[in-house]
Amino acid sequence: MTLLTLLIGSLGAKAVDTASASSQTVIVVVGSAGAPEYAPQFARWADLWKQACAKGNAEFVLIGLDLDEDTTDRAKLQAVLAEKSQQTTAPLWLVLIGHGTFDGQTARFNVRGPDVSANDLAEWLKPMDRPIAVIDTTSASAPFVKELSAPGRVVITATKSGFEHNYARFGQYLSEAIANPQADLDKDGQTSLLEAYLTASHAVGAFYTAAGRLATEHALLDDNGDALGTPAEWFRGIRPVQKARDDASLDGYRAHQFHLVHSPTETAMPPELRAKRDRLELQIMELRDTKSRYSEAEYFSKLEPLVREIARIYEQAEPSATGR
Repeated sequence: MTLLTLLIGSLGAKAVDTASASSQTVIVVVGSAGAPEYAPQFARWADLWKQACAKGNAEFVLIGLDLDEDTTDRAKLQAVLAEKSQQTTAPLWLVLIGHGTFDGQTARFNVRGPDVSANDLAEWLKPMDRPIAVIDTTSASAPFVKELSAPGRVVITATKSGFEHNYARFGQYLSEAIANPQADLDKDGQTSLLEAYLTASHAVGAFYTAAGRLATEHALLDDNGDALGTPAEWFRGIRPVQKARDDASLDGYRAHQFHLVHSPTETAMPPELRAKRDRLELQIMELRDTKSRYSEAEYFSKLEPLVREIARIYEQAEPSATGR
């Protein structure tokens, strides 16, 4: 079910799986384990992302588990991001797995060698002219939201504060959900990043409840550029219900347009048409969220051309889906 439908009713050395230029790229960075017991867990989470990329025909790039010590992981990540900065409608996913720290001023992702700060990533992502999702599954990751938030960009962190510094389990549940059909909450045949975020967040809460422990991690999602982030409990189903500051658009809509494994309908749609459809859907969501500002006639006069344009996009995509 698209947003429009909702409105109307084993890893070793550095791995690179090449795909077509129009495919998505997923960069997974595995940080320092810190303790021996964490290394196999982090490797397993990375492998789940690799499997998801294989299902979705996405390019997979892995940093952090290779034995090459000539270049630091920080330098490798910077180089890969520079390489992937070309203009394209294909999304770039950056997934950080491991541990993080926060000293009250600067949040860092712990990797072998020099760490990667939130400021580092903000600078490296500036030249990017493509859809981006940054997913920081580490402890103390919340400050990454403030530094990386930008219009059209999805930022997810495992914590709501830089002082939630205990080991975070969010990364496990997110890696398990990202290509899991059971996480497809709106039953449209594909699991979005939003749906995986909500599923993982609820699984984290269930873990702490079952263990009788106070939760030490609370994930955030920001995709409206206001640098605030929204916790999973502020959603009803996949709909955000919390009012954003300064009447900004609500979080969740853009994240619901990111899918690693597309449904047959989405797969048949050319990337450029999908990108155009996504832009129109976001305009519809923004219009719906500000509906109270307009009379009924004004609202529908603004809505109708957007809906008609999306319908034309599906008509354009239909011949490639049917082979005509």
